[in-house]
Amino acid sequence: EALVCLEESPNIIRWSSMILRLADDLGTSSHELERGDVPKSIQCYMNETGASEEDAREYIRSLISETWKKMNEEQASSSPFNQAFFEISMNLARMAQCMYQHGDGHGIGSDCETKDRILSLLIKPIH
Repeated sequence: EALVCLEESPNIIRWSSMILRLADDLGTSSHELERGDVPKSIQCYMNETGASEEDAREYIRSLISETWKKMNEEQASSSPFNQAFFEISMNLARMAQCMYQHGDGHGIGSDCETKDRILSLLIKPIH
């Protein structure tokens, strides 16, 4: 039953993936464009509407917020998916927003905020 539902309406996967993509764009798009990568959601919105970069970034943040609302509504509704499936999807979106909040922690962001967070969570002992 859950497999059929997934084929017919994979919203929870689409929405968590959308948050991942948009959060990545907010955190890395400027640097990726500088090195010749393809335009991201921010630049596409700017091109389509004539908006400034800051307005486009605000629009992308509003899309993320609206997508969170859809995910929360989906989780609250009756569904053939078990709670663990929803948690994994929600955690993907949560992780994306945390990971890309200060660049990507790999090639972007000289302040090492993302690296420090990961070290704090996984390596450094809790005192």
